[in-house]
Amino acid sequence: MRVTLAAVGRARPGPELDLFQQYVRRLTPPLTLREVEERRPLPSDRLKAREAELLLGCVPPGAVAVALDERGGALGSMAFATRLQGWRESGCGDLVFLIGGADGHGEAVRSRADLLLSFGPMTWPHMLVRALLAEQLWRAQAILSGHPYHRV
Repeated sequence: MRVTLAAVGRARPGPELDLFQQYVRRLTPPLTLREVEERRPLPSDRLKAREAELLLGCVPPGAVAVALDERGGALGSMAFATRLQGWRESGCGDLVFLIGGADGHGEAVRSRADLLLSFGPMTWPHMLVRALLAEQLWRAQAILSGHPYHRV
């Protein structure tokens, strides 16, 4: 199963990027990062719609799409691992995680998403969310392989 992270914005060198890369290097198969950006100054609603269009352009036909959204449901690490395993075993060829811009996701992303996933009710910096997701993907991989990284 190919796993992609499509995110609005470009990562800049710094601790958040370093942490993200630390976990990405551990993943097999590797996580592909696709960054999208709308440079035109648009009103919030139009910007969200444009960012949604750019993000959805990263989702191959038939892929499972997971939108990271504060209004989504939360999953524990074990449940997240089980969900990933289910997608893999059902023959899912592509899994794409979507991180929106500062104003959140456009309705097109929320409508297309197979899962709206929240990392809790707090607001997280978008670049840190990349690292949190990469860590949870690594943790899920560890859980599913019986690696001792995740302790219950």
